[in-house]
Amino acid sequence: MVTHVMRRLLVCCSLVFMLATPGVAQPTRTGVAVTGVVQDQTGGVLPGAAVDLVTDRGAVVTTTATDAVGTFQFGAVAAGAYDVRVTLDGFKQHTTRLRVGARPPSRITIVLGLSNLTSEVVVSNAGPGAAATASNNLDAVTIDQGSLDALPIFDQDVIGTLSQFLDASALGSGGPTVIVNGMEVSALRVSASAIQQVKINQDPYAAEFARPGRGRIEILTKPGGKTYEGEANLVFRDAQLDARNAFATSRPAGQKQTVEGIFGGPVGSSGRTSFMLSGNDAIDNHQATVFAIGPTGAIQDVVPQRSGNALLSFGLTHQWSDNTTISIRPAYQYELNQNQGVGGTSLASAGTTFTHHEEQITYTQQTTWRSTLLNQFQILIGHEREPTISASPDRRIVVAGAFTSGGQGDLLLTETHAQMTENLTWIHGSHQIQTGFQLPDWSRRGFFDHTNTNGAYYFSDLASYAAGRPYSYIQQAGNGNVTFLEKQIGTYLKDEWQVGPKLSASLGVRYDWQNYFHDDNNIAPRVSVAFTPHSRHNDVIRTGIGIFNDRSGAAAIADLLHSAPGGLVRYVISNPSYPDPFPGGSSTTPPPPGITRLASDVQIPQTLQASVSWDHQLGKTLTSSVSYTESHGYHQFRSRDVNAPLPPLYDARPDPAYGAIREIESDGRQVAHSLQAMMRGRIGRWFNGQTQYTWSHASNDTNGITSYPANDYDLSGEWGRANFDRRHRFLLLGVVSPRQLFDLGVNVTMQSGAPYTELLGADVYNNGRGLARPEGVARNTLQGAGSSQVDLRLSRSLKNLGRDGRSLTFVLDAFNILNRVNYDTYVGTLGSPLFLQPVSARAARQIQMSARVTF
Repeated sequence: MVTHVMRRLLVCCSLVFMLATPGVAQPTRTGVAVTGVVQDQTGGVLPGAAVDLVTDRGAVVTTTATDAVGTFQFGAVAAGAYDVRVTLDGFKQHTTRLRVGARPPSRITIVLGLSNLTSEVVVSNAGPGAAATASNNLDAVTIDQGSLDALPIFDQDVIGTLSQFLDASALGSGGPTVIVNGMEVSALRVSASAIQQVKINQDPYAAEFARPGRGRIEILTKPGGKTYEGEANLVFRDAQLDARNAFATSRPAGQKQTVEGIFGGPVGSSGRTSFMLSGNDAIDNHQATVFAIGPTGAIQDVVPQRSGNALLSFGLTHQWSDNTTISIRPAYQYELNQNQGVGGTSLASAGTTFTHHEEQITYTQQTTWRSTLLNQFQILIGHEREPTISASPDRRIVVAGAFTSGGQGDLLLTETHAQMTENLTWIHGSHQIQTGFQLPDWSRRGFFDHTNTNGAYYFSDLASYAAGRPYSYIQQAGNGNVTFLEKQIGTYLKDEWQVGPKLSASLGVRYDWQNYFHDDNNIAPRVSVAFTPHSRHNDVIRTGIGIFNDRSGAAAIADLLHSAPGGLVRYVISNPSYPDPFPGGSSTTPPPPGITRLASDVQIPQTLQASVSWDHQLGKTLTSSVSYTESHGYHQFRSRDVNAPLPPLYDARPDPAYGAIREIESDGRQVAHSLQAMMRGRIGRWFNGQTQYTWSHASNDTNGITSYPANDYDLSGEWGRANFDRRHRFLLLGVVSPRQLFDLGVNVTMQSGAPYTELLGADVYNNGRGLARPEGVARNTLQGAGSSQVDLRLSRSLKNLGRDGRSLTFVLDAFNILNRVNYDTYVGTLGSPLFLQPVSARAARQIQMSARVTF
């Protein structure tokens, strides 16, 4: 408790320091400030770039240069229309349109391409344009700082909000791939206000990334500038202002407070060094809603769930020479989640408390060897510790479709890891050639597994529970401590070739490798082409195809090593006695142990993706895109008990010396199709945003490396709709700014229901899993209800308060403002009284208030 109070005090003192820092007194100005940052295509800042502010008639109003961290500023710019022109040796000159009004515009982010190649600019006041370059696809989602400030984002969770634009069929086994400043990381370790730009599906077939564009989120963070600038956010939410959850008998108490912000600027007077400090401290006291059926009837309860998140990050950037810029970014994070896993049919005793501690430091060096040769090197070193402690030591009881009680979820995970990227970009004529070497993960991991040491009983229904007739008992015993070294390597080569003014191509190849899986041929070629059919350049046809490799994840490797002699033993007893599975006590002969192993022909999963799209420039600031994407997943992971009781009686295991033999195989497959229409930019005078409609269909025969079939000897019924398959999805994300009086951020999500599986609840195949389905019924044949949600953010800013230009913004958020009940989890067990009924729902309407100070 003391250490947590100290963390809160440290973060709050940092934010108070931001607010208390006086600005430098300046003379009265008659215009507004225009600021921006210039970066290369890897996300690195570009110092020394010449930036001109030009009028409609071509007259240069003023000229400046980017500082050591790539930022520039024009002071006292009068209202009107301007061009911002950026020039730097070795890069293509770029000009972007800017309109200045009574309020200062959002910071401009300009990304320059190397000579003879395209460049990209993203500002909140302008839309993108169609261009015949393979990497400049208009079906990408790009959100800049100004839009992030104006959009309704629950709990400031930028990644969670924008993940709705991802395609689930493009995700790897570890979920969305997060790229921060060009490096793949496990999570975002900066506060929300430190985010400068977010991109999804940019250059979908880029060889430098392991996953397709629709499976990754790219984030650029803010560097320090040549002037002291900062931002502080206070966020508050109280459950008394919220609507009642559909499964709660009353409105439960709850409250959340968040203090978050950034502060940055120069270090010393040389103009070559700057810093950026970001911090976040959040405490959330909320409730989980339980809706279950027990022996005496319905169970409706609310269980307190307390969570916390403290984060402190510091970045120091120094221009070492005219050609080299370095930065060092240490970060610390603490997370707490109490009673996680509770809700629906899971009772309070089934909950766990999870904490996460992480310290990391990142070093980045960017060097321009000459005007056509750019090198960027990054290395991250970190340590994590994640203990999970059960709320109850009692034996777990699982009654299918009714309730789950009991604990024993004790687990400790540790990790000391290094990640590294080395990228080299070379421009030669009409070619931009990029190559690199990556260590996505090189870590020493510890898995100290003490879960289920008191065992778990499984019952098919409430009647079996009342009669004391479980169908299975599962327990772990032995030494659950294991440490190992996980290694992942990636390397790539890419050529972006501007064939002509109307045609460009991106040719690439990637190679991925990880240890423990003896699969060394993971070569992944990729190609994409962009073509404009006429000289107006307002239509671009794009097509691409590529192979993408997946990874196993660390948990599967830990399971393999736990099965070594002297390690963790897993017992599975079918039709055990109750309440004591070992009625003879210590004299009882233990059941044969279960183990985990790899199939002899196991491979790393691969996905073949192909797409074709049409981009069209509808107007100066408005574009549209229609795309079709098809993907085929090969060698998909699944688990299978190769020692399961044999058919047709399913009464005896082939090898009596062992219980369940979990074999990790890679013979699963997946097929997905999607048709997407997207529009983004400015619509009318007041609306700026993007809207997306997707029709999709995805089928597979496995849910991943931990999923088992119902019958280990018959996989014919496993092919069906994927768990994430939703036929229709509509998304709208944008900001309405009527006459600059206020900003109204809008987030609309509508989607079809997800499938779920009809189960018997009984253990027909005596494998201890209870996944049997009615005869002739395939996987995922049932479907839940669709969902829709409208989130709004109303914000009003008071600009230029005081001589230092401080601003104050008041924000009111309403999430699920229409208070629609969006059911989440359904019961598919035939014997359950809740069969076909939902047992949980997403949050009802929630109100959030916040205030933001910038200076």
